[in-house]
Amino acid sequence: MIYKEEELLRLINEGLNTLPYNRKPTSLYTPMKYVLSLGGKRIRPMLMLMGYNLYKDNPKEIMPQAVAIETFHNFTLLHDDLMDNAALRRGHQTVHCRWDANTAILSGDNMLVVAFHYMQKCLPGYMPQVMQLFTETAMQIDEGQQYDMDFESRDDVSSSEYIEMIRLKTSVLLACALKIGAILADAPAEDADLLYRFGELIGLAFQLQDDLLDVYGDESVFGKAIGGDITSNKKTYMLINALNLANPQQRQELEQWINATTFDRKEKIKAVTRIYDELGISQLCEEKIMHYFNEAAQLLEQVKVSPERKQLLRSYTAQMVNRQV
Repeated sequence: MIYKEEELLRLINEGLNTLPYNRKPTSLYTPMKYVLSLGGKRIRPMLMLMGYNLYKDNPKEIMPQAVAIETFHNFTLLHDDLMDNAALRRGHQTVHCRWDANTAILSGDNMLVVAFHYMQKCLPGYMPQVMQLFTETAMQIDEGQQYDMDFESRDDVSSSEYIEMIRLKTSVLLACALKIGAILADAPAEDADLLYRFGELIGLAFQLQDDLLDVYGDESVFGKAIGGDITSNKKTYMLINALNLANPQQRQELEQWINATTFDRKEKIKAVTRIYDELGISQLCEEKIMHYFNEAAQLLEQVKVSPERKQLLRSYTAQMVNRQV
């Protein structure tokens, strides 16, 4: 049976309700329940279940692992929001704003432990490969986050360095989700590797789309404040290319805004966005998104299952990289 998208999403949300929210102290578990109840697209568990459903008919069999990867992802968001001092996530207060920084750290840490506990709930024969991949992925995400932090104090970050950073910080978890789904479904090793590479490329396209929406998205739809990357001087693909393509006058203006310690938030966003428009940065970013998406599509074609089996994964990932939220 090939499951529909809404059926998989229902299974994931039901699975998340099995998490140990009733443990004590409630002050540790309430923030965990809060952040996981805010909804979201559940992209990573969806990809895991779709990867499994390419080969086997009952994705319910791997719900512990799907729950694990969503819990892990949300753990990273708690800490990421704290480090970025972000006020909103999915249109709601972030945990460190609703409670405090210590709560975000400790509840996040607990989510990490819960994620590993659920991930290892697979048959013993699968555990070494699954846990090795999951552990390596967790380390890579930390490496990507550290690069992201390091870039804040550098003015010479290249496009290739940025792409590697988002590969580590974002893409590898999508790739991990797909490959674990394939492993647990007894997929051929070659297919599992193809799906991993497919996930990496989709992840790059997805993150670049996120960068684009941070500048040009609708805040009421996007679920978080527009222009956050601009006001925090994030070394995004867009800013890096703007600095490289700018004429002396545009570069001087960009650098003034980057170096300003006090500024009007709306004025800065408007000024930097105007320079992006003058340089065609949004088009450049959109072209890069489609480059990665097309490369990913070629890899999916090589996966040795029927086109009918691949259709949901194909259409779902197309929506991911053409989204408005």
